[in-house]
Amino acid sequence: MVSSHMFNITQEHEMIRQAARDFAQNEVAPIAAEFDESGDFPLETIRKMGEMGFMGIEVPEKYGGAEMDTLAYVLALEEISKADASHGTIMSVNNSLFCYAIMKFGTEEQKRKYLMPVASGQKIGAYSLTEPMSGSDAGTMRSLAKLEGDYYILNGRKSWVTSGPVADFVIVFMMTEPEKKHHGVTAFIVEADKPGFIRGKKEPKMGIRASATSEILYENYKLPVANRLGDEGMGFKIAMTVLDAGRIGIASQSLGIAEAAYEASLAYVQEREAFGKKIGQFQGISFKLADMKTRIEASRLLIYNAAMAKEKSKKTGQRYRDAKITEIYEGTSEIQRLVISRLETGLR
Repeated sequence: MVSSHMFNITQEHEMIRQAARDFAQNEVAPIAAEFDESGDFPLETIRKMGEMGFMGIEVPEKYGGAEMDTLAYVLALEEISKADASHGTIMSVNNSLFCYAIMKFGTEEQKRKYLMPVASGQKIGAYSLTEPMSGSDAGTMRSLAKLEGDYYILNGRKSWVTSGPVADFVIVFMMTEPEKKHHGVTAFIVEADKPGFIRGKKEPKMGIRASATSEILYENYKLPVANRLGDEGMGFKIAMTVLDAGRIGIASQSLGIAEAAYEASLAYVQEREAFGKKIGQFQGISFKLADMKTRIEASRLLIYNAAMAKEKSKKTGQRYRDAKITEIYEGTSEIQRLVISRLETGLR
């Protein structure tokens, strides 16, 4: 197990980890299979998670959050995901994609209006970038937002919106200047209870079934200019910045799922017998368990280190921004790999 001293895991960190662990095992684990089978959204449990501070861990207290750091978020999300990946997904979207975006790019008015209810679990937030024909390549986005006086008129179709069927607020990305491609993308905060916001059918999924996903259609949705997030044309930068930060949460979710799989495997090999022995006594099985444990602990180190690096970047972001260009000019990192591989192999 990773040492607490290695990552400055404080008493507060241990408290939120234990609170998340207790809640996950007592409140989430017993209902996980039921909600996975039905595909229903576990709204009551999510509300409770909000009351405990799990839905806005890095959000300042004045906006309804727990005002803790990224490591606290990682520790809590790991425990929730260990009990149920669906609850972990909903928690991750609320924290990483919705709350983080508004904290980093929102106005004071937007923070008070939209952060407080989502961070406290009273409302559900969502993030909507993908379209049927546009994923990673945001420059091909077809949804349009046209400025008319003090309002934008939104039209378009968004797909695979996590929490889409139940979201109260959605951060959506649309084209304001299509000729500029990804430089013409703008971000908006949409309220779901207004005319022109149409939820599509809930998507059937193999896993994380209690984390509802759907299309959302916009038909002449009238949005006040005050609900634009950041400036016009900043949408792509906002989208990528938020996704970058969100990856730590997804890694934490993966770690929680892996730990749950390992513990289930461990319990099974200690009970199941073959040829008069517990199957865990056979080398072929025990080696698999050792490999699982090794990979889990290696992952934990990487994830906790990423969480601490994110905290440091809040104070030393200048060095990161200066260093980034070294991966690009005089040949990108990918080109350097190509050059080295050709030199080593002699192949062209």
